[in-house]
Amino acid sequence: MKNRRTFVKAGVLAVAAAGTASAKKALPLKKVVHYRGGKKPDKPSLFSGAVSYGNLLFIAGQGYHKEGDIKVHTKAVLDEIQALLENAGSSMDKVLQCRVFLADLKDYKEMNEVFMGRFGEEPPVRTTIAAAGGIPGNSLVEIDVIAYI
Repeated sequence: MKNRRTFVKAGVLAVAAAGTASAKKALPLKKVVHYRGGKKPDKPSLFSGAVSYGNLLFIAGQGYHKEGDIKVHTKAVLDEIQALLENAGSSMDKVLQCRVFLADLKDYKEMNEVFMGRFGEEPPVRTTIAAAGGIPGNSLVEIDVIAYI
């Protein structure tokens, strides 16, 4: 039993030491709002589009509020997410989680055709649901993500 305790204690110390070394490179643990164009709006917004805490980045649900089919909507939403990620110092291949909300589940296959490959070779975990009552602004799809910087 003594050997096991020694082994566990040594492992904890090694992890702590590794954490200390990498902590110097870590981003500060504070909430940071990432504004498009780098400028805070004149009036308070209803919500922030991109917020980070340390090296975690949260992108609010993005929709497309113009004419077009599900493929047009999905591409526009993914392009906007990519722009928000890059604005905050991240990228599509650093997305950890993605949630997709469809106005109609019949669009699932065509949405996937546009979605496929946009997040690199190792895509994030994903949840896809049909939103009861539709999506605000008549978007056919809304997507939010959590990524790291």
